Amino acid sequence: MKKGILFVVLSGICFLIVNFIVKIFGGDGRIFGNSIQSLPAHELVLARSIVSFIISSIVIYRKKLPYFGVNKKWLFIRGTAGTVALTLFFMTIQNLPFAIAAIIQYLAPLFTMLFTFMLIGEKIFKIQWLFVLLAFTGVCLISLHPYIIEDSGMDFQPFWIGWGMISACISGIAYTAIVKLKETDAPISIVLYFPMISIPVMLVLCSFEFTMPIGIEWMLLLLVGIFTQFAQVLLTKALHLGTSSVIIPFQYLGIIYAILIGYIVFDERLSLIANFGVFLILTGILMNAYYRYRKAQKT
Repeated sequence: MKKGILFVVLSGICFLIVNFIVKIFGGDGRIFGNSIQSLPAHELVLARSIVSFIISSIVIYRKKLPYFGVNKKWLFIRGTAGTVALTLFFMTIQNLPFAIAAIIQYLAPLFTMLFTFMLIGEKIFKIQWLFVLLAFTGVCLISLHPYIIEDSGMDFQPFWIGWGMISACISGIAYTAIVKLKETDAPISIVLYFPMISIPVMLVLCSFEFTMPIGIEWMLLLLVGIFTQFAQVLLTKALHLGTSSVIIPFQYLGIIYAILIGYIVFDERLSLIANFGVFLILTGILMNAYYRYRKAQKT
């Protein structure tokens, strides 16, 4: 169990690095004194998928695992859900304040809780619905605050909050699939299905919109692929080593990192209402995580 917690913490750090690079590609970014072009989200997903596909294929070949896995139905669901969720998430990172985009994505475990209840039978206690209500009230406040405060200091379209919610919901499906697959398939086989599905889809999207990377941008795209691969493998291994109710809460350390990076690096200053919305989201998901952890400890 302790190894599972370590893996999920390391996974969160890897995801944070990826999100930081994606935000830089959102426009007007600079790194090491170099100006960075704006690249569309699907192009970033394609770069990440190609790297993941190569690494995963090599590992599967060396371990002599079945290339197309065992439980193909749930592997396909995991790959499809992951493709849609990651593409939408990259879009929200590029169009929302960094901290808000990350926090909205951390609603995914709440959706995972709902889906594991419906599909796997994990129990949901009555008080947990209150935690869900708190979190979604916070999302509503963040979405509505531009209409309440005209000069809020945050320039974004509220509908991106909706896309972030959809991304988090679909991520919940992907996490549920991972839990379902832990009895049948190796972590690397589960990871492989993401690029197997995403590469053809992203190639089609890139045929309509594509920006040729230059200079240091190639290295950044490679890093997106490498760190996402690490993050996916570590998260999958973590979920295989313990119950989701115990493992998933440790992902929330990433919220603290995201808020600090948004404030220090991207100079994001949230309004009072937006901050209160963030507080409600954090309260909801952390209380839910703590409650499930305590329940798991007693059983």
